[in-house]
Amino acid sequence: MKIVQKSSTALADQLFPVKAESSQVEILEIPPEQRRLHTETYDFTVATIHDNLKSGAIFIPQFQRSYVWNRSQASRLIESLVIQCPIPVIYLNQEQDERLSVIDGNQRLQSIRLFLNDEFALRGLTTYPELEGYSFSELDSRIRRHILNRTLRCIAILRETHPQIKFDVFERLNTGAVQLNPQELRHGIYHGALMKWVEELTKIPTWRDLSGFTSDTRMKGAELILRFVAMYKDLKVYQKPLSEFLNGFCQRNQNPPTEQLETWTALFSDTARRTQQLLGKLAFRSLDEQGKPNKNINAALYDAQMVAVAHHTGKLHRPEQRVLKEKLMSLYYEPEFNESITAGTSATNLVKFRISRFASFLKSLEA
Repeated sequence: MKIVQKSSTALADQLFPVKAESSQVEILEIPPEQRRLHTETYDFTVATIHDNLKSGAIFIPQFQRSYVWNRSQASRLIESLVIQCPIPVIYLNQEQDERLSVIDGNQRLQSIRLFLNDEFALRGLTTYPELEGYSFSELDSRIRRHILNRTLRCIAILRETHPQIKFDVFERLNTGAVQLNPQELRHGIYHGALMKWVEELTKIPTWRDLSGFTSDTRMKGAELILRFVAMYKDLKVYQKPLSEFLNGFCQRNQNPPTEQLETWTALFSDTARRTQQLLGKLAFRSLDEQGKPNKNINAALYDAQMVAVAHHTGKLHRPEQRVLKEKLMSLYYEPEFNESITAGTSATNLVKFRISRFASFLKSLEA
């Protein structure tokens, strides 16, 4: 009986894995009156959608995966329009400039755009094989009008929706084969000058050497750079959850002036250089009891070191490597500091404490 129960539990774990509740905790941090999702429902004709895609009033954001449907899949969608088969709802996001970005429905909309532009002929049809091989312009005018007049239900999430609620909805709709992580979603939702700037900074040689990221295909480095500038600029108003803090920063600074980005570039480059000079390969990594650095970056330790170094104005003296390790280990294993970089790391008091404590550590190294 116990064996059966154990097998049942193992199977249940595979079929119905228990998901982390962090996003729910973040949502509950938002006042109840701000948790409401503001939406508008539109029944756009295919012709209207096509015109809006051409004008950019509806657009595909960068976080959406590229077009992957084959011609048979796209053709069956067009056939569904002809036979008036219901098409799944298209989800859109209202941007600050009133344009609508596609959250869910990229493959469908791109298939419609390509067909109406005569970029492929129908194939693999099952209900109307008589239309096999026809491009849009070759169809009888009555069939063309029928397709253009079909309506697609579109639900737009309005811009007055709280950023974290909107972010939560995007995560729920993120059902691709390779699910996007929070920074990849952020990169698309808040696309603009800030996101392009963050992406460019991941290519700085000093950063690549410090972080160990030779490439940043999943934007882990980009998120760390975003964390740095957000905490450097807005640490005084930081409140958990971290995800909401970063989302809010991105929304407020989506398209900052060029001069601001140049200032942040100089700040980040100088901070990365000074951190490398002081800590070298020990930067951002916790140390085991033998003083061996962990292979992976500790993001909480990264916050403490980068923000503290950025604010430090005194001249720092780097001790001999053995002494530096001893000093770092002494700090890292202080109970309160250790907690701030290992448990509940996004808690408001722990974020501010670890940065402040590392700033004190830097003062002890002043020449």
